[in-house]
Amino acid sequence: MPTIKSSTDLRNNYNEISTFCHTYREPVFITKNGQGDLAVMSVETYEQLAGRLELYGLLQEGLDDVAAGRTRPLNEAMTDLLDKYRV
Repeated sequence: MPTIKSSTDLRNNYNEISTFCHTYREPVFITKNGQGDLAVMSVETYEQLAGRLELYGLLQEGLDDVAAGRTRPLNEAMTDLLDKYRV
């Protein structure tokens, strides 16, 4: 169940909302005049979410490449990686 607070609650109880976001690692939805307005979350939660979205995008690129036939043998790819990162 999402946590919903008013903009007045955010103004008057900022520390409580901040503690909630850090403790439970989930957003608090803020309403303004009874309508949804903002989603507030900790920086850590935001960074985790942004990283997950980036990963999903990269995975989709890989799936698109496979679907389009843009693949190559594993041993060839591994050889290229080893050559590139060999110290």
